[in-house]
Amino acid sequence: MNIANSTPQPSPGLRRRVFSLAWPVIAENFLETLLGVVDTWLVSQLAYSAIALAGVGVAVQMMQFLLSALSALAIGASVLVAQAYGAKDMTRASNLARQSLVWSALVSIPLAIAGYIGASPLVRLFGLEPAAADIALGYMHVTMGTVVVLVGLFIGGGVLRGAGDSRTPLITTTIANVINIPLAYGLIYGRLGLPELGPVGSAWATFIARGIALAVLLTVLWRGRGGISIRGRGAWRPDVAIARTVMAIGIPAALEQILVAGAFFVLTVVLGQLGTVVLAAMRISFNALSLAFLPGFGFSIAATALVGQAVGARNIRDGAAATRIAMEWALIWMSGFGAILFVLAPVILAAFTSDPAVIEAGTNSTRVQALSMPALAILFVQAGGLRGTGNTSTPLIIFGGGLWIIVLTAALLLNLVGGALVTVWTVFAVLTPVMAFLMWRRFRSTIDTFQYKPS
Repeated sequence: MNIANSTPQPSPGLRRRVFSLAWPVIAENFLETLLGVVDTWLVSQLAYSAIALAGVGVAVQMMQFLLSALSALAIGASVLVAQAYGAKDMTRASNLARQSLVWSALVSIPLAIAGYIGASPLVRLFGLEPAAADIALGYMHVTMGTVVVLVGLFIGGGVLRGAGDSRTPLITTTIANVINIPLAYGLIYGRLGLPELGPVGSAWATFIARGIALAVLLTVLWRGRGGISIRGRGAWRPDVAIARTVMAIGIPAALEQILVAGAFFVLTVVLGQLGTVVLAAMRISFNALSLAFLPGFGFSIAATALVGQAVGARNIRDGAAATRIAMEWALIWMSGFGAILFVLAPVILAAFTSDPAVIEAGTNSTRVQALSMPALAILFVQAGGLRGTGNTSTPLIIFGGGLWIIVLTAALLLNLVGGALVTVWTVFAVLTPVMAFLMWRRFRSTIDTFQYKPS
């Protein structure tokens, strides 16, 4: 019997659990995206906007690559805490939370230092004009500190979501946004009694705002939520056995993120050879499209948490039903956002820049990317469900490997037929449905395997 096809009608209670987990995640990711959008808009108002956007865009791309390398602990902790929570083993869940925070510091700080030292040669890879390269380097140096803070936020938020609390991470992200907006404005333009730092001011604002948010999140975890707390003296000494368990799940997921970030890193290098206008258009287009991704991310994380809890409680049918609910709603929301972006693409681009060349390049690529939204909804949620079972290898192969096929194919076509951004995103729109189908098939078979495992 195939559970994915024969799952009974989900109860209203299960639907409420999906939504209670998903909507704060969607709102949180919206605020995270808004933080980037606001920073991009403020930078775009500078007199040298195209140069500034290109420099900041390159620095952000490199930072995301490093964050991907550090995501193993956050992903592994989230899945294992959800499974421990489903099994009602709060002692293990609390120990996992403590150990994840300890190992995040042990791993992220040395890597951030290495990233700071190696920023200059990395920036040179993009072949930017000197002014844009200087902006990218200055931005990169500041954001190395942000990397350490962000990993702590990822882990703390993942622990809480595994325990069914997605509202607290939303609150901390709201705090970061409230602080970031006036701070970025003041530091970029030298207003509100603050020094004028130009584009690098947005990096300092983000670092300070997220540092305060992390302090709030750690305070909440210390006091405890849902029976999970990091308070007390136990399990603070680095435990290699726990780290190995977390990494067994987290490393494939981190490799997936590294492959994804690496693919876009290479793509940025390729597009950088086409000029500053193309890079600026890509940066703005990505900010706009990231809003359409939010429901997919939110329902994917909800699927991960609920499937993980179902595995711990030995009730995999609830996990399958929760994933189906999450996929249905992600399809509706992402398809709707995609349609809006397709129609309003030129208006959105014009809100960030008055450069007609940037608007034209960004409009066409945004419209092609908008066509991929339904397939991405399926891909995101099915991957989230698989991670909840502890299977992070399949998303690594399908999503990470698939993106590299897309990027390499697009790079080849750019050299053969040209077309800049439109060529790249046309390849993306054609191959994404294939990736979504493969992920869906694998989730179905994984659920069936769990159904017939002996208790």
